[in-house]
Parts: sequence; structure tokens; C-alpha cells
Amino acid sequence: MNAQVSPVAASDVVAYMQGVGQRARAAARSVGRADTQTKNAALSAIAARLEAALPALLAANEADLAAGRANGLDAALLDRLALGEKGVRGMVQGLREVAAQKDPIGAITDLEYRPSGIQVGRMRVPLGVIGIIYESRPNVTADAAALCLKAGNAAILRGGSEAFRTNRAIAACIREGLEVAGLPLDAVQVVDTTDRAAVGELIRMRDYVDVIVPRGGKSLIARISAEARVPVIKHLDGICHVYIDDRADPGKAVKVAFNAKCRRYGICGAMETLLVHEAVAPYVLPQLAELYAAAGVELRGCARTRQLLPACGVATEDDWRTEYLAPVLSIRVVDDMDAAIEHIETYGSHHTDSIITEDLTRARRFLREVDSASVMVNASTQFADGGEYGLGAEIGISTDKLHARGPVGVEGLTTQKFVVLGDGSCRA
Repeated sequence: MNAQVSPVAASDVVAYMQGVGQRARAAARSVGRADTQTKNAALSAIAARLEAALPALLAANEADLAAGRANGLDAALLDRLALGEKGVRGMVQGLREVAAQKDPIGAITDLEYRPSGIQVGRMRVPLGVIGIIYESRPNVTADAAALCLKAGNAAILRGGSEAFRTNRAIAACIREGLEVAGLPLDAVQVVDTTDRAAVGELIRMRDYVDVIVPRGGKSLIARISAEARVPVIKHLDGICHVYIDDRADPGKAVKVAFNAKCRRYGICGAMETLLVHEAVAPYVLPQLAELYAAAGVELRGCARTRQLLPACGVATEDDWRTEYLAPVLSIRVVDDMDAAIEHIETYGSHHTDSIITEDLTRARRFLREVDSASVMVNASTQFADGGEYGLGAEIGISTDKLHARGPVGVEGLTTQKFVVLGDGSCRA
């Protein structure tokens, strides 16, 4: 889609974004002190507005799809752009699920008396203003708004130009819901321009924005990570591994390794490399190869893998570093768990890695030594999801170590401050 649908002139983008930031900072104070009932009322009202606006949302989305087809968007992008009635219902359900979650704001933990007589603890508080930059999927507009509001934050949302009309229609529902609940309309602002300069300005507004969350392709996230002057919560790659140990249950190994690859190919939790202990490879790999072939998965393997699977292609050094997001899988036969962990450390992206074993000692060692956001035992890497972890909706999955790691839900959009309780206490 071109910039003709944008009401903000290119020459005014900087001034426009500065205004967005100023209003967000002011709104963040109101949202941060809002009680749980008020925030939940806003989420419920937004959900109701989305339900009522179903025909208008579908019409806006169809206009975006028509423009996308005219502009030559590929099938995958069009699929992510399509909302449909199911997508609207999903947004509504997501808002209500977030409303039902426990409110983390104001919770005080670890409160202990010190020898001086004071009590020291930590209170959960909002981050402030969160900028979220995303592509294609318009449902992110509602999901991000819900999570930020529940966590007491103001949000600046910049969706992809291909979803501009749909995002504006969703934004109108969000504003109506905020008004019903008595929260400032600027608590959630959807950037009303398709000009890419808006992204560059958003990621530099340190006076107004506390954190940036990019959701999209690797090139988008890499650009934001390189250029941002605001802290970023991100992940670039989901190069996930499953290691089948020689003490694995073969049935579990085959089932998990198939699901980890084939349940869904295009998600960041999909397995991209399978590591197999040399002792079990001769009877586990042929079984898996048959299943993968039936599913249309292309296999690329090391020399030892190809000895067992003659039809397997050659895995290059680049394959070990590639997030395919497609029906392609690289396979390596390893000497032992040491070699598996070394491979993961060398080539992995610290997203999600799993071991299949019946040996509790090895399982604990894998959990301790593999430095990833999610580490699993006898489970598919496709479980790496906020909903599956009990977090409800998620804003994304972080492979950073600061500030949040793994699926980022409501609590991941908060921070903590120290609180000290005294009774006229004075330091000696």
C-alpha cells in the first residue's frame, strides 16, 4: 500500500510523532494509577466495540487485502493480513482473557524485616510508555493494546502499511472502549501514517518512550535493534533444537521430534535442527525420515546422517545457522550430550531447545547448561508460547536477558521498584 491513505504529510512526521509521544507520556500517568476494575472495564468495552463493529472491520480488512493483491503481496503476507470473522472473534476473546488475568500492578513481594527495623520489599509497577512496531497481522493491534493496558502502560502502536485501514478501524474501537471506562484516549495510540520515517522517530524518542517491542521479520528487528536509542525487547531468530539422547524412549522421541517440526512450520518455536545420539540414530532416524517424507519435509544432514538416510541432502555450515520457517530440517548425529550442547551453544539463537531422555540427571544438566529462553525435557519446542505457559496473550518472545526473557505477557511489561516501610525509622 502506498502513502496516499496516510493523513499525515511526510514533512510533518517528526512533529506528529513528537506529539504522539508527549500525549502518551501524559496518558501513562493516568493508566499507571488506574485500578484493576477500571482497566478491566476498558478491556471489556473494547471487546464489545469490536464485536459490534464486525462488518466495518471486515470491510476495512477486505480493502487492505484488495490493495495488497494489487501491489503484489505474496500469499504468505496476504494470509497474515487476512482477519476474517474468526480473527475478530479471536481478538475479542483475547481481550476478555487478559481482563480475567490477575493484575500484577501494586503487588509487593519479598517483604522482609532488616536488622534496623525497616521492612524492604519490591513492588510491581508499569514500564510507562511502550512502542510496538509490527507487520501484517492486524490482530496485534488489539492484543498489544490489551496487554499494555492491563500492565498499566500507555501504548504507541505502529502497524504495517499493508494493514493501515484495518488498524485504523480497530483503533477506533479501542478509543471508544477507553472513553467508556474513563481512561484517556491517548492511552493507546495507533500511528496514523504509513511513512517509514515514523518508525525512525519512534525508536529515538527517549523522552517519551520507555521500551520498544518489534514484531516482524528479521530485517525489521535487526534495523530497530541497530538504530534504536530506546531499550528493545526482541528476538531475531528461532533456531530451535531437539536433542534425542541415547537414554530416550524411542516412542516419545519420534512423536516429539515430528511434532516439533511439523505441527506448524512458520513459527519461531518450530524445530530447525534435530540432534541425535549416535547410539540411537540407526533406528530412530529411519522412522522419522519416513514420517517427514510423508509430510513433505526436506532433510539436510551431516555425513553420518546421510549414511543412515541415503536420500537426505547435504547440510552446509549455513544450514546449522538457518531459521527455515518452512518444511526443511537439518539433522546432525552427535557423539554424546556434550557435543549436542556444544552445537546448540555454537549455532542456536537461545530461543527454545529440548532434550528427549529418561535419564533425570542428564535432563537436569541440560536444563542447567543450555542457555536459552525456554529449555524443555521430553516436550515439543512448539510449546514455546505465552498461552501454553499460562500467560494468556503475549506481546512476543524475547531471547534477550534484559528486561524480559521468553514469552512476554502482562508481567513482562512491568518492572519492580524497592519499597521500604518504617515507623519513624532513622539510620544510625
